[in-house]
Amino acid sequence: MKRVQFFLVIAVILMLLPGVAFAGGQGEAGASDGKITVTFAGTEAATTTQSKMMQAVADVLNADGRFDAEVLVAGALSGDTDALVTQAKLGVPLVVPSDPGRLASQFNIPDMNILMAPYVLTDPAVLEKLPDTELFKTWSSQLEKQGIVLIADMYNGFRNFYTVDKVEHVEDLSGMRIRGFGNDIGNALAKYFGFANIAIPFGEVFPAIQQGALDGTEVQVSAAAGNAFWDVTPYIAITKHYMLQTAFVCSTRLLNGMPEDAKEFFLKTIRDKALEYGAIGQEAEAGLYKKMTDNGVTITEVDLEEFQDAIAPLYSNNDLKFSPGLKDNLFDQLGM
Repeated sequence: MKRVQFFLVIAVILMLLPGVAFAGGQGEAGASDGKITVTFAGTEAATTTQSKMMQAVADVLNADGRFDAEVLVAGALSGDTDALVTQAKLGVPLVVPSDPGRLASQFNIPDMNILMAPYVLTDPAVLEKLPDTELFKTWSSQLEKQGIVLIADMYNGFRNFYTVDKVEHVEDLSGMRIRGFGNDIGNALAKYFGFANIAIPFGEVFPAIQQGALDGTEVQVSAAAGNAFWDVTPYIAITKHYMLQTAFVCSTRLLNGMPEDAKEFFLKTIRDKALEYGAIGQEAEAGLYKKMTDNGVTITEVDLEEFQDAIAPLYSNNDLKFSPGLKDNLFDQLGM
């Protein structure tokens, strides 16, 4: 039923947005008033850094005069990120915040998982250099051949475990029902940490924990605080197993339909705001953790080496099917 409702919403959007008109078969995007229509559609609450970044971009685009941009967050269009990306791929004029791990699985680019693989990238500063690497350009090209443009990668926080019972060691996760990514890296994390990975839309996590269907979730603090998780998860284990990146994507059809000067302005605005708000989000994290503790949450600083040792077989077994030397190549290109 939810899938049917989603596609009905998309159908309405296509009827109401004349910006999905492609003149002369050339794919020129533009509304009847000459403006380029684009919707930023995300699943996080309006208060998170990711959502604020999209609103900031929309404000700049609208002020420019060539764009008619709106922002729909908190799952207003859909709570399913992969479904939103699929709609963008089909030509709906959306900008969608996904992440490298989701894109790697959705578009069958295994090496792209390295960007979100547990305990590989641990410094947000490297994301400024990432778009200039040959690996990033290769992955971008592979996505574009499938109808999606990877515009920018933004730091969105380290992922930790938010649970109903205290987690101090890897073994404490054993048997827990944890909401995680429903992709290759999410399943690999669950395999080596021993929990059951329950891949449901993020908007369903709070009530699922509240009703006892889940024992917790792994998530970044901005999303946890933005959704008042202190009401359902009294414990946080600081495992920092993923450095979450928001990968902003749009349709190649949308982008190629823009005049060249508008396209450059559109891309630059998103990339600049991604760097700006990634830094803002990083600075805000301490205050968000304090907000969690002020609301009664207990934060546990775990032994990271124990968790890193537990995940090590993921790489020796090459569960993610990385190309030989991939990690070393990435580090070399990033100057690490």
